[in-house]
Amino acid sequence: MKFHVNRDVFSEAVSFVVKLLPQRNPQPILAGVLIEAGEDGLSLSAFDYEASARTTIEATIDDPGTILVHGRLLSEIASRLPNAPIQIEVDDDGGILLSCGSARFTLSSMPVQEYPAIPEVTGDSGLVPGEDFATAIAQVAFAASRDDVTPVLTGVQLEVSGTHLSLVATDRYRVALREIPWDGGGSASDEATTALVPARTLTEVGKTFSHSGDISIAFSGSGDREIIAFTAGNKTVTSLLIKGNFPPVRRLFPEQTEHHAVVNTAELAEAVRRVALVLDRSAPLRFTFTTDAVSMDASGTEQARATESVDANLVGEDVTLGLNPQYLLEALGAVKSEFARITFTSSDNANKLSPVLITPQTSVDRAGEESFRYLLQPNLLLR
Repeated sequence: MKFHVNRDVFSEAVSFVVKLLPQRNPQPILAGVLIEAGEDGLSLSAFDYEASARTTIEATIDDPGTILVHGRLLSEIASRLPNAPIQIEVDDDGGILLSCGSARFTLSSMPVQEYPAIPEVTGDSGLVPGEDFATAIAQVAFAASRDDVTPVLTGVQLEVSGTHLSLVATDRYRVALREIPWDGGGSASDEATTALVPARTLTEVGKTFSHSGDISIAFSGSGDREIIAFTAGNKTVTSLLIKGNFPPVRRLFPEQTEHHAVVNTAELAEAVRRVALVLDRSAPLRFTFTTDAVSMDASGTEQARATESVDANLVGEDVTLGLNPQYLLEALGAVKSEFARITFTSSDNANKLSPVLITPQTSVDRAGEESFRYLLQPNLLLR
């Protein structure tokens, strides 16, 4: 095999396919990047049995063939090569020779025949706007659990219903929900389609395709090998779906939202960051909402204490509650609006704290679109 390729194009392609590979893989063969040179150009792929990435780029193919080379090493080399065309060929002993300008590298090849087949997706598909999808992922994925003890909570639930795609994530203490437009084309159906995608994989998809046009999302497979594919331009990412039943968290969102406060998002976030400095890591921050302000009060170790107030517009009775400051900050960062509405929900269970609902607010008097909603469970205050 022998080919010539643009340095920047090749470096970007290698970087893309290795992003989804785990830092440490128990099977060394899965650390490889499969490079196939053929009539359609140069194809690069990576696969670890759970997620795959594939892209095709233009190259001058002198001699078609297929090689498997250590992905992260190749990515590091490609990113540091001089500004000149890259030539890669296989020598008589099976070694991989890479040259670029005056730089020369000899890399060992890995056994292609031992590499697993890259998944192919042929199921129903639809389109979503790339920028909207990337924003939605950023607004939701952080709320997924990082504890592998409960795998279903480490994923983001994608649900297609009619002309909308919903993204939902929860870790039991909070729920994030975002809806974006979905174009199912001729295959549009009123029957909901769901897919539970690992949050880590989906986050990388959002970063990779954030500046793409439309993204094609396809569902395929059955049983234990259900997969989902995301395609934009010459790039495709597939992911094995998480098996299990995602909790029915939608029913937790309230219908009545009269009792609420409106705050400036940035002002509240900055105040929370300051006051929370004195708190122990897992301690809640005390919030008191009154007619025209919200005050924060924190007591920590070493007799440290902090208080601060910011303007707020409260509709309804005064409220005092404890909230996890980091969870609140992540919600405020996801709101993507100048103001945020914090709604105090009610519960039929008098012994259980009711969650607060956080949504975008266009201005103090005008609610924003509720395409993004975030539920946060309050903490018990011990004083």
